[in-house]
Amino acid sequence: MKVLITGGAGFIGSHLSELLLKNKKISKVIVIDHLLDGSKKNLNSILRNKKFTLIKADISNLKLIDKYFKKAVYVFHLAAIADIVPSIVNPIDYIKTNFMGTINVLECSRKYKIKKIIYAASSSCYGKTPKKEINENFAISTLYPYSFSKNIAEQAIIHWSKVYKLNFISLRLFNVFGTRSRTTGAYGAVMGVFLKQKLSNKPFTVVGNGKQTRDFIYVSDVAEIFEKSAFSDKKNEIYNVGTGKPQSILYLTKLLKGKKIHIPKRPGEPAFLKADISKIKKQLRWTPKVSFEKGVYQLIKNIDYWKSAPLWNSAKIKTATKNWFKHLR
Repeated sequence: MKVLITGGAGFIGSHLSELLLKNKKISKVIVIDHLLDGSKKNLNSILRNKKFTLIKADISNLKLIDKYFKKAVYVFHLAAIADIVPSIVNPIDYIKTNFMGTINVLECSRKYKIKKIIYAASSSCYGKTPKKEINENFAISTLYPYSFSKNIAEQAIIHWSKVYKLNFISLRLFNVFGTRSRTTGAYGAVMGVFLKQKLSNKPFTVVGNGKQTRDFIYVSDVAEIFEKSAFSDKKNEIYNVGTGKPQSILYLTKLLKGKKIHIPKRPGEPAFLKADISKIKKQLRWTPKVSFEKGVYQLIKNIDYWKSAPLWNSAKIKTATKNWFKHLR
């Protein structure tokens, strides 16, 4: 069986690529990635795997990606440009990649009769939410171009499903963290930003008062639900993917142990996020396995740039990690 992953060299995509290669039902994993946000380094452990092929291409170019969909059974669509604030400055690129790129993926999938598309949707579609659990029927409020582009792509997938009988599962991801998370950019994922600041001996830049909460979910759990969604008998469904156990930014800085400074609030960032995951638990019989504390511990313990940082040798890493997290064991 052949499967295809768009954005497979990225943070989540690389973990999914590794997981799918372990599946005995799968004979070929094709990754399409333009390698601007993703990196070949993320795929170092599998680049020489005979079942694996990496194609450098942009999903915005239909002619370049078309032929790779041939004979694929499942398509995992993760390719996208991320982050809210930059999308306000340059919305056209977000629409081009996140929406029109998705249209190209849908057209290729329709042409080659793909069995099911698994889409990496975003919980940002819910906008600024009140302090309560968010289920899949919660009102959509796409306040900024990033969330808009991700949600209209989801709407396109639903439309193609109705018109062309193309099966899908849309996974609305909450705050995914783990190894290989992006550390570049002023508006990257909070885990990556904080870790880079820790390595640089800089204080953590806490937005606002730091009491805002996020529903953090570890990347291995996310990769697992992508695989499970494909091989399940469920189709044409939307699921929240989180833990249902929100954590504050202040608690994160406590786990990481370091000084912090507070910076002004940024547009589009809700004060509270908590996923209602009862639907995915019931229908796909899936529950996240990795606790927040264990996930942070694994992130610190295994992150690649710790090992390459000139001021940190392996002995220091081991000692620091042990001291920071001994109270969690």
